[in-house]
Amino acid sequence: MKPAWLEGLMAETFFGGCGVHQNRRKNEKNVFCLHCCLSICPHCLPSHRSHPLLQVRRYVYHDVIRLGDLEKLIDCSYIQPYTINGAKVIFLNQRPQSRSCKGSGNICFTCERILQEPFHFCSLSCKVNYLVNQGEDLSAILFRFDESDFTISQFEGLRMDGSEIIDDDDGPILEDQSTSNSAIFREPNTVKKKGSSGFLPGIVLSLGNRRKGAPHRAPLS
Repeated sequence: MKPAWLEGLMAETFFGGCGVHQNRRKNEKNVFCLHCCLSICPHCLPSHRSHPLLQVRRYVYHDVIRLGDLEKLIDCSYIQPYTINGAKVIFLNQRPQSRSCKGSGNICFTCERILQEPFHFCSLSCKVNYLVNQGEDLSAILFRFDESDFTISQFEGLRMDGSEIIDDDDGPILEDQSTSNSAIFREPNTVKKKGSSGFLPGIVLSLGNRRKGAPHRAPLS
């Protein structure tokens, strides 16, 4: 059986407008209250000052949570993390795919998305739902967390849209071409040697790397 906070986290809708503060700017719900088991916006924070709070971020239109935060709550082993702007994150829920990847290598046990070795799940919900369907006891992967790790102080200076952590401004981009709407992997300031593992193929080269040829003037007639 899923604890209330976990079930709420997986079922909540984030980054929609807050009904309580619908007339305020930057009212996207990008914080999850682990005590009340609901999503709130930054304007709601004072009302949850004494509650443990978890920040949810968004990348390519999907909700992600920093691995460093999530692994204090639940065992995240075998869930594939994604490095975005230097921070490792985990997708909260399964993402839609345009085609089935069954039988094409290492895939997610739940949704069959192509994964890197040695991972078995592409998101938190895929792992949780798989264990539930297998009849496993979730208490074995849940941790008794320290509420001091999730205090309101972590949100000091938080931009109301929660987008200050994840951006697309630096580092080479490597695309997972297994599906048309897959996530984009980012590894800042590193160069992979030929033959090394760690990313799926498909490097998007910057147009800035293209060498410009010297212009040729047409001969005079």
